[in-house]
Amino acid sequence: MLQREWVVGAIQKIEADFNRCADTHLIPMALPGYPDIAIYFKDESSHPTGSLKHRLARSLFLYALTSGWLREGAPVIEASSGSTAVSEAYFARLLGLPFVAVIPRGTSPEKIAAIEFQGGRCHLVDCPSQLNAESERLALELGGHFMDQFTYAERATDWRANNNIAESLFKQMALEQHPIPTWIVCSPGTGGTSATLGRYVLYRCCNSRVLCVDPEISVFFDFYRGSKQGQADRTMTLAQGSRIEGIGRPRVEASFIPGCVDTMLKVPDALSLAAMRYVSKRLGRRVGGSTGTNFVGVLRAAQSMRALGHAGSIATILCDGGDRYAHSYYSDDWYQRCGIDIAAADQLIEQAVEGQEVLSGLAVAGNGFD
Repeated sequence: MLQREWVVGAIQKIEADFNRCADTHLIPMALPGYPDIAIYFKDESSHPTGSLKHRLARSLFLYALTSGWLREGAPVIEASSGSTAVSEAYFARLLGLPFVAVIPRGTSPEKIAAIEFQGGRCHLVDCPSQLNAESERLALELGGHFMDQFTYAERATDWRANNNIAESLFKQMALEQHPIPTWIVCSPGTGGTSATLGRYVLYRCCNSRVLCVDPEISVFFDFYRGSKQGQADRTMTLAQGSRIEGIGRPRVEASFIPGCVDTMLKVPDALSLAAMRYVSKRLGRRVGGSTGTNFVGVLRAAQSMRALGHAGSIATILCDGGDRYAHSYYSDDWYQRCGIDIAAADQLIEQAVEGQEVLSGLAVAGNGFD
């Protein structure tokens, strides 16, 4: 009975925390080259822990609590590129649980500081593909629970309602000129967001399509393309992790559901980061690299709509703020070390924003843009 009382109390604490929080903003952005297409950013950086992953962490904790996996005083362990760990550390502290983040050694120092600020401990791993195995080992050693976002993200979120990101987005779009977006653009980290969005639009019978944009160093695009050809290979792996923190994976994760995605686009990192800089300039504040990846997808979708003579709207996600990346994406030295040509990429994004069709050569899989 004591365990049940603790679980009920923990759920009440999380629900009370949710009740204290306002919804995230929906920000419009006009693009010079696309006067008949309205662009919207769902600003998830305004969550208490500063990113889209706040929603996921809350769902994961509620799922684990109602599944009987969390115990009073027992540690929580998570494999993460950083943002999910920040958010889970927040909820672990809310419940008085120790938290260990298993993260790549190259994770930005700002994210590490944010995890520690929330009371978490960071366990650094050299090889990104070993995050899950090391998390499982630690959970066994410490007698704790491995949250495993990459397996449970798509099932922990209630995609039908309960203020998931899709429901929130459509409510906020209701009074806009084009309330049903032609495209909703997201990027895969766990795959949970694309699953939620894809399921919700089908459940609500909305005429929206989901465009999932994958960064340069990631297996999701190749896996998705293979699945559409009847050759899905869940064993594919990469030795290197994504340079765009929070999205892209060196292995196919269980939460990535190809059937929830209409089209995928492969985006070079240089373009993602140039798009990040453009959005930051337009908004007057820094955004993260995954938002830039999303914006490249927005521009490509806008080009296709204009070519077809379609007016309408496109919605995407502002995943997190850019202050967490001061030592990487906002550092000239980092670009030099990575060999990324900033000027050429910036020029391509400026041309795309003005309406030039300079992104048509990006790799596309799935139903395409017709």
